[in-house]
Amino acid sequence: MSRITPRVRRVAVVGAVLAASAGAAVAQPEIRGARDGAASPVLGTRDEPWRTGRSAELLALLDEHVEWMLRENPQLASGRGDKRFNDRLEDVSPEAISRRLAEQADRLARLNALERSGWTEADHVDADLLRHELESALAGARFHPEQTPVNGRNGPQVWLPQMGDRLPFFGSQDYADFASRLEAVPRLIDQHVANMRAGLEAGRVPPRVVMAGAVEQCRVLAGGAGSPTLSPFYGPYRALPADDANAARARRAIAEGIAPAFARLGDFLEKEYLPECRESIAVSEGVDGPAAYDFALRDHTTLDVTADRVHEIGLAEVARIRAEMMGVIARTDWPRADEPPSDALHAAFLDYLRTDPRFYYKNEDELLAGYRNICKIMDAELPRLFRTLPRLTYGVREIPLFAAKTSPTAYYYRGSLKAGIPAWFMANTYRLDQRPKYEMVALALHEAVPGHHLQVALHEELEGVHPFRTLCWFTAYGEGWALYAERLGLEVGEGAKGLYTDPYDDFGRLTYEMWRACRLVVDTGMHAKGWSRRRAIDFMLHNTGLSALNIEREVDRYIAWPGQATAYKMGELKIRELRGRAEAALGARFDVREFHEAVLGAGPLPLPALEERVVRWIGAQSKE
Repeated sequence: MSRITPRVRRVAVVGAVLAASAGAAVAQPEIRGARDGAASPVLGTRDEPWRTGRSAELLALLDEHVEWMLRENPQLASGRGDKRFNDRLEDVSPEAISRRLAEQADRLARLNALERSGWTEADHVDADLLRHELESALAGARFHPEQTPVNGRNGPQVWLPQMGDRLPFFGSQDYADFASRLEAVPRLIDQHVANMRAGLEAGRVPPRVVMAGAVEQCRVLAGGAGSPTLSPFYGPYRALPADDANAARARRAIAEGIAPAFARLGDFLEKEYLPECRESIAVSEGVDGPAAYDFALRDHTTLDVTADRVHEIGLAEVARIRAEMMGVIARTDWPRADEPPSDALHAAFLDYLRTDPRFYYKNEDELLAGYRNICKIMDAELPRLFRTLPRLTYGVREIPLFAAKTSPTAYYYRGSLKAGIPAWFMANTYRLDQRPKYEMVALALHEAVPGHHLQVALHEELEGVHPFRTLCWFTAYGEGWALYAERLGLEVGEGAKGLYTDPYDDFGRLTYEMWRACRLVVDTGMHAKGWSRRRAIDFMLHNTGLSALNIEREVDRYIAWPGQATAYKMGELKIRELRGRAEAALGARFDVREFHEAVLGAGPLPLPALEERVVRWIGAQSKE
């Protein structure tokens, strides 16, 4: 999972980053405090060669939109090496949200009014992507996502304490800017509380089950009042002398501002919010009704698809993967492996995987070292699969303890060459008895390479395109690619099964594919077909090899984030379909490295646009 923001976004792919502050710009407010009115390093100069022959009107609109994105989301700007807004956080007040919506509508109207005759292919692609982003943001605004910003795995109590870990600190100005951000945290927390109160008044509240852990997280951060140097917010300053002026400023901000703000948030959640949260779990049973889930499916999958159709696809995939699983069980050293396939045998094997100590590490360092080893092995295999590789490096790091209890098994944080920030594969070391070894190859390939890190880093490093293209994010594309990347482990290494030569690792791969197939069933089941949380958990226990704790966390995630989890399998199925079409059309001329270039070379696209691009590539290859 990509936490483009702690998030989530994750993400963290960029749509998730912008979810709380999505918009565009009409009359653009003055950028007060921006570094001497400097131009954005993200936009660069206006004389790049790729601008030649492009529509000047469209380029001006795209420039305006990128400038808006950076201004409205300061953390996004910082993460891309633009320091003009390093001293601020976003504004999620009702006034700011209303302004951004008006700006979006205005920009969309101006985009639609442009004359397209004489446009280049790049003009058409950029305009279509901008229209998609603006239309989606405006359509989603009616469901007021800003009124439900907190749950046990996401919210300001999760991502704000980690923002210092994802920023570069090269000099005193960086520390001073971050101190200003710390001083702005209470304002942002109070804005979120005000938005949640508006949600209470409107009857727009999350299911109570997804709030588990949120109050505890706030209480931990509130403890910084008495020991600010132990707060996660103080992390960047631990390298400085205690008498450093910026460090002292940070301690004051934590003790006098941040800790009390999180105490207020915790009190509000415990005393006012949680009692009003609903017992029902389906978003379609909330105040916004079935339309909210219909929008979520379209938004995350980028497809005009119904819940019924997604459910059917999921059931078919579950049946297909189950049959393949039985074949893998027969290759293991499990004492019952030679018994005839049956549901009972499958259930017994899953119980064996969940309970035998051989499949679990005893300490956190061993788990992290295991992931690092897998990543290094895969690094060496990449040239066999890809013609273009990213320059940005990545590392493996554990999820902070304060967030680990309610976090998923792993996620990815993007980095930036321009900003001097490495990318991170974040692994959960909480409850090692729930983190099986047989999942690790598939998970590492998903989160690091050739999954999220390779795709996201290549995305940022795109050349010859408008910078807007490096900021686009579509869940079905990004998560679909990462799931597809898990299968690429079959195509490298020495054995017939590649990195999955160990049958337990191969079963882990299938478990992860089954997990994503089950998501199609349980997400639609809970949000559109009246399934209970217990039924969803039991369905996943019956069909996947995931641990019981992971399954509970996952099901709660689907409740909290309707539709998002369906994007993985829908995206992967589309990429596999396109590869199959290319292999059939090109035969011996099919080159997997060139196919991957076609899929990744334009950055994230809605699935219909990706299909059009690959079909054009197949046609061009057929003529050579």
